[in-house]
Amino acid sequence: MSRSRGVHPSARHVLVVVQNLPVPLDRRVWLECQALRAHGYDVSVICPKGPGDPARQVIDGVHIYKYRPPPEARGLLGYVLEFVYCWVRTAILTRTVWRRQPFQALQACNPPDTYWLLARWWKRRGVRFVFDHHDLNPELFRSRFGEPRSVRERCEMWALTWLERQTFHTADRVISTNESYRDVALRRGGCAPGTVKVVRSGPDTTAMRPLVPQERPADAPYTLAYLGIMGPQDGVDTVLDVMEDLVRTRGRRDVRAVLMGFGDCLEQLRADCTARGLDDVVTFTGRVDRAQIAEHLSTADVGLCPDAKSPLNDVSTMNKTMEYMAYALPSVCFDLVETRVSGGDTVLYAAAGDVTAFTDHVERLLDDEEMRVGLGLRARRRVCDALDWRQQAEVYVSVFRDLLGPVAQVPRPRAGTAVAETGGPAPDQDRDELGRAYVDLDDPAELQAFVRDRGRRRPAEVVRPVPPEVRVPQPATETVASTAR
Repeated sequence: MSRSRGVHPSARHVLVVVQNLPVPLDRRVWLECQALRAHGYDVSVICPKGPGDPARQVIDGVHIYKYRPPPEARGLLGYVLEFVYCWVRTAILTRTVWRRQPFQALQACNPPDTYWLLARWWKRRGVRFVFDHHDLNPELFRSRFGEPRSVRERCEMWALTWLERQTFHTADRVISTNESYRDVALRRGGCAPGTVKVVRSGPDTTAMRPLVPQERPADAPYTLAYLGIMGPQDGVDTVLDVMEDLVRTRGRRDVRAVLMGFGDCLEQLRADCTARGLDDVVTFTGRVDRAQIAEHLSTADVGLCPDAKSPLNDVSTMNKTMEYMAYALPSVCFDLVETRVSGGDTVLYAAAGDVTAFTDHVERLLDDEEMRVGLGLRARRRVCDALDWRQQAEVYVSVFRDLLGPVAQVPRPRAGTAVAETGGPAPDQDRDELGRAYVDLDDPAELQAFVRDRGRRRPAEVVRPVPPEVRVPQPATETVASTAR
């Protein structure tokens, strides 16, 4: 088939397939698309629709093709039907994309591990396959259901492992989100070391940055924030445990919680919240966009990472941890291997499963202003210096440069970052797309004042400079050696 008119003959076109989330809501995938665009690649995406999404969009030069998502899966048969439905809809849309402009590379993001078969079909036309490894599905199974015991469970585990292995074997290149995942690709997937690169997820801190919050009363309640998916493995019920302990057992009247996100457990969590009598101090926002995230995280006081220790969570990087850090927000987490890699010494860690210790850390942050300020400032520095997406974008693009060769210098508009999803101003300006002012990160005094008050009115005489070092409780276990993601 011939190329569409207006397509440069030397252009390199990458098609990205993602089933788990719509784009640009999937922030990692959107940043990847923007990185490719900034380096001269044409990019298309196939994904499910979000609420109110059109079937076709072009955002910041990225062509997005969307299909109606399947009904919520229930049971094994439901998941099989969901995967088959999404696979078929995606396969049909790949033909649509090809007719508009042939692509030279197909990137599939899991879960699920089913798109290797589609990749093999397109490989017959010379398309190269890149596997962007987001989740460990065998570990996800063990985390949700335990070690397989029955014949059925063993068959399900065998199927998940077989699908994963086929994906690895089909891929020309594998992108691992951290060193733990890379080890799986080498050890369990049998990939050659030179074909696997680590590209950590991380926020673009030029776009994900604190806003000047609206002024609030000095005695406004402290806000605990949770941001993320609400599935069985995400431990969001622990947030309700923490709030119940703080409010009902410890008698605090100065704290509330805002839970941002959606997932299989959202309605169950809402019902549980009502049953515990916490509706007056816990707010569920549902799905939130980038502007809402910025608003909530700019006024929150403590970020919560309640992910329990499990075969999956222990080796997965939690984006929420780094997003809290981008907003100079101190956070409390359970002690997980890859969470320590991200948070370093800017996070308070509770021993895995110890909800009381987790709550103790939260209360300590509420009561110790200097610790809150010190950890918040340190978190912002760390996420900018060590975890920013811009440091990973070049590694990500190099995967396609190695596969497809150099890209012709085709004139194109400058690609933006995730901010471009709303059509707003570039993130290096001093206001966001809604006209809200950013905190001046180049002014140490303004940044410190923001981290200390987060919008609360405060008499000038009580504002004190943060000490150069902040006392941080020593973890119950030894620090895990840092690995990259």
